[in-house]
Amino acid sequence: MERRNARAARRTGARFPAAVAALLAAGLAVTGCAASGDGSNADRGVREGGRTAPAVPDGGRTGTERPREGEQRSPVPAPDYLSTFALDVDTASYGYARRTLAEGRLPDPSTVRPEEFVNSFRPDYPRPADNGFSVTVDGARTGRDGWSLVRVGLATRGADRAAERPPAALTFVVDVSGSMGEPGRLDLVKESLVLLADQLRDDDSIALVTFSAEAETRLPMTRVGAARGRIREVVDALGTSSSTNVEAGVRTGYDVAVEGHRKGATNRVVLLSDALANTGATEARTILTRIEEERRAYGITLFGVGVGSEYGDAFMEQLADKGDGQTTYVGNSAQARKVFMDQLPAHVELRARDAKAQVAFDRRTVEKFRLVGYENREVADEDFRDDRVDGGEVGAGHTVTALYAVKTRPGATGPVATATVRWLDPATRAPHERSGAVATGALTGDVWGAGHDSLQLTAITAYFADALRGGDLPGDPGLAALADRAGAIADRSGSAVVRELADAVRQAHGLRGPDEGPREGPSKEGELRSGDPYS
Repeated sequence: MERRNARAARRTGARFPAAVAALLAAGLAVTGCAASGDGSNADRGVREGGRTAPAVPDGGRTGTERPREGEQRSPVPAPDYLSTFALDVDTASYGYARRTLAEGRLPDPSTVRPEEFVNSFRPDYPRPADNGFSVTVDGARTGRDGWSLVRVGLATRGADRAAERPPAALTFVVDVSGSMGEPGRLDLVKESLVLLADQLRDDDSIALVTFSAEAETRLPMTRVGAARGRIREVVDALGTSSSTNVEAGVRTGYDVAVEGHRKGATNRVVLLSDALANTGATEARTILTRIEEERRAYGITLFGVGVGSEYGDAFMEQLADKGDGQTTYVGNSAQARKVFMDQLPAHVELRARDAKAQVAFDRRTVEKFRLVGYENREVADEDFRDDRVDGGEVGAGHTVTALYAVKTRPGATGPVATATVRWLDPATRAPHERSGAVATGALTGDVWGAGHDSLQLTAITAYFADALRGGDLPGDPGLAALADRAGAIADRSGSAVVRELADAVRQAHGLRGPDEGPREGPSKEGELRSGDPYS
């Protein structure tokens, strides 16, 4: 995260932090992920009324510049407003918020990341035939004075047969400190590890490191086929003791991962912890440099799995971000099964490296826009096609959704937005791009009308997360209405995960008290600022 924040600060005029809202959902085959607004837009020509020169949407390059050899590039759209971000498939924020609400507490607003609410669900976007992305752009009116929701949906091809994917070399770093003795922590981690071991192939490899006050290697990198019984014995013997030295665990874990590195395999460190560091280096900053070094030198990435009613969310998110990986959260056995039998195996099979998206809004039809979420994934517009600037890793069968609140100009017709995704092939690192677009004619329906369950679910999760953060996303119908609409979708679909969403929104409504009703914030001086909560 620090690296991305530094990139954002380098751009001219990055004076406004990106605005955030939320999306979420996890099982109606209607997922999404959010994007982050470009805080520099106000200084790079993105203002109303044509008072300044327009920005160039492809990161500052001109349409006449030739692509590098072997590079596939989408056509450069007309000059317009830009929003650029690295793709993200984290889900920890939503899982932790659900647990907090179930315990009768509102989550700390700082732990609510809307895009992670969205990534918890998987919309039924078309899937590509190759290793790249499909791009779907749709939307509908909110019924609030010209405001629409525009959704950018990206999807990868599903997982290959197990025999066809590259082998995996996974180093598990397990927190066995005293705080992990609480029910739902180490016991859940042990259950999860056994589940995963049963899913892996014989030619995959596993290592296991534990940490409390100090770190200990319990199992060096070992081929699974010859050691399934040994793996279970090591996991069963885990118990808690002493304090939490995350630094020692992460450092030792990466040492073991480097020593057991397998060329041609997916090499990953999986950290399972409540992330409540109290011994050694207790700030993520001091650990991040080592993660960065090993990621670049060996391609070792980090997958963070959080547990516990008290959880160091920001600490874990920073570690995974620096490790070019993802975070998730498990609070019960059902969630553990989903993560270790579905999510982690999918992460083992990569479809894209350093994936970024850039959404270009047409100034002729768009008056204002606001991106929901992704502050920590912000990328400078000019870095979109700089492949030295890292993006996000995306695995097989993943979906990523970016949701925007867009106010169109009265009476304007024509193109609204062009979304382009850029990624590197996992094997060859060759760059590729693919684009999709939406026009005003596609925004005539009502988001809450019949036949829009997928888009409605994305909207519900975005508004839900925004409310938990105390935001003011245009067209917000209030928590009570959101709960009713989520419940109606659950009734129609029979989806248990959407029912869980409806329950979480009702719990939040009960804790927050009466809604203030639909809201729409005023614009500030006519400027289009993604960092302004009303733009």
